[in-house]
Amino acid sequence: MAVYIYSITGKQHPLRLDGLSGVGESPAGLRAVTAGPLCAVVSDAPEDLRSKRRDIIAHQEVQERLMADGTVLPMRFGLIAENDEAVLLALEQNAADYTDRLQVLEGCTEYHLKASQDEDALLRQILQESDVARQLNDEIRSGTAAPDASLQLGELVAQEVQARQEALAAGVVEALRPFSRTLETSQPTGSDFLNVSFLVTEDQEEAFVTSELSVAHQMGDDFGFRLNGPLPPYSFV
Repeated sequence: MAVYIYSITGKQHPLRLDGLSGVGESPAGLRAVTAGPLCAVVSDAPEDLRSKRRDIIAHQEVQERLMADGTVLPMRFGLIAENDEAVLLALEQNAADYTDRLQVLEGCTEYHLKASQDEDALLRQILQESDVARQLNDEIRSGTAAPDASLQLGELVAQEVQARQEALAAGVVEALRPFSRTLETSQPTGSDFLNVSFLVTEDQEEAFVTSELSVAHQMGDDFGFRLNGPLPPYSFV
């Protein structure tokens, strides 16, 4: 029977699974599949699994319970194996990699940070600081601009936005990097200029959060910082 995989742990983990519900409309009980030094926490997989809020919460609650007692490799929602034997084989074949990752993640949680800048404020800043952009904008508004002035201004603004936001993102990352073990960056979307996950050890959590608040305060009201954590370290598995 197909099985749903929640996490991988070391076999020394206490695995307090009592009281937890698995995913699915009629959730099955959780159990452990053990191979050598590793365990996988699994349950029977529902026939028609979808990313419903109920199931995502159930998946997350398993991670949080396990993380409270030890180091965990959290699997992302929706991972299914053919049967227990397939899980057992994966644990055996990847034992060295999983063991190494457990060591890297020991005592750590993930903090995910996104940041954006008010677009109007950024445009005003560019027009104030770029003589070329300001001149083109003035000519367009006065009706004296060349036919391709709007295109030139658009290209110039786009280049300025990219350069400024890349510099901002690098500055934020460098300010917080000393308080993390490692980090993973992702492509920002929408109005965001920063999308990054930090792996933070327990003894650095307070310093990390305090530093993030300080950076956000220094950058001012034109910036929006959204810090989410502590989380299971999905980005570092």
